[in-house]
Amino acid sequence: MRVFISGGVKNGKSSHAQNIAKKLSGGGPLYYVATMIPHDDEDYRRISRHIKEREGMGFETIECPRDILKCLEKAKPEGVFLLDSTTALLSNEMFLEDGEINHDAADKIAKELVRFAESIGGFVAVSDAIYSDAAEYEALTEEYRKGLASIDRALAGCCDTVLEICCGTVFCHKGEFPI
Repeated sequence: MRVFISGGVKNGKSSHAQNIAKKLSGGGPLYYVATMIPHDDEDYRRISRHIKEREGMGFETIECPRDILKCLEKAKPEGVFLLDSTTALLSNEMFLEDGEINHDAADKIAKELVRFAESIGGFVAVSDAIYSDAAEYEALTEEYRKGLASIDRALAGCCDTVLEICCGTVFCHKGEFPI
């Protein structure tokens, strides 16, 4: 089963995703694909909180901030993979360390994530819905927001279940809630 979860920042998406992935694994291999490259204290606190939340759940963490297909080299493809998050993955692939911008990052990620999701035993992906407001942003920010929306559409298309979490409430837009 493939599950896509989106919603506002700090809305409980990761906790729901962890529980869903754990249930889908049925005691089999369970992987947490960590995509965030921490840049400040807030990032480190968020990572620490997520690590603490999944203690004892049986996750093996795979650090894979870029080139998502590489994480298959470190895991059994029949396992269940929780990818958190597409938001960080796009940031890492689009805004390169040397200051360059990869304008093709969203297309690359969308293709790789669909391929990844279709080649493993189970998949749960988390994303932040940062593209639904009506504000106008600078061109590069808009490119990032549109890129993330494109990635999320691709994942929603290939996933069996699409969930949105808003203020802690789960809405199922496609398929059935897996718990």
